[in-house]
Amino acid sequence: MLNVLLIESDPDNTLLENSLKDCGFKLLKTQYSTTFLALIKEIKPDVIIFNLDTPSEKILADLLTLNHQSALPVIMFAKDGNIDTIKQAIKAEVTDFIIDGLEHKRVNGIINVAIARFKHQQSLKNALEEARAKLEDRKQIDRAKAILIKTQNFSEDEAYHTLRKLAMDRNITLGEMAKNVIAMAELLK
Repeated sequence: MLNVLLIESDPDNTLLENSLKDCGFKLLKTQYSTTFLALIKEIKPDVIIFNLDTPSEKILADLLTLNHQSALPVIMFAKDGNIDTIKQAIKAEVTDFIIDGLEHKRVNGIINVAIARFKHQQSLKNALEEARAKLEDRKQIDRAKAILIKTQNFSEDEAYHTLRKLAMDRNITLGEMAKNVIAMAELLK
């Protein structure tokens, strides 16, 4: 059972609340407040759903912060279809932004699509971060090889094998060993 946090701008509006309950979700309904990020840490929802006329800049800023701390699928139902609002929601990494589309029968499907999209986006982000880290390691390794070639008169092959052997002897990655060689060269300047 999914744990859903529902943020409503109108506490008397029960359409979305009833739809979520009918779908069998565990639900906490509240209004947005400055304690939003603390509330997320406390209740640890699986999904956050907003039902607003228009998202405030503070909400969007909090969502961006949330995505940097611990990303969650966020669905936003809004009446404001302004292109700037949509762009700001996308920049805040809102998973789904639905304009005037709240229908009881669609809620479960919207949530399932949002969760699937969120998981896909997270895997792409992770792959990008991994590629960046590998590229950074590669740059460090090339720099460390250049230092060894210059200071020890090694060939490129000898420099690489020396770095690899040092890394294996110390039980660290090749990238970490390269950083150590660079740091040592900086010290000895």
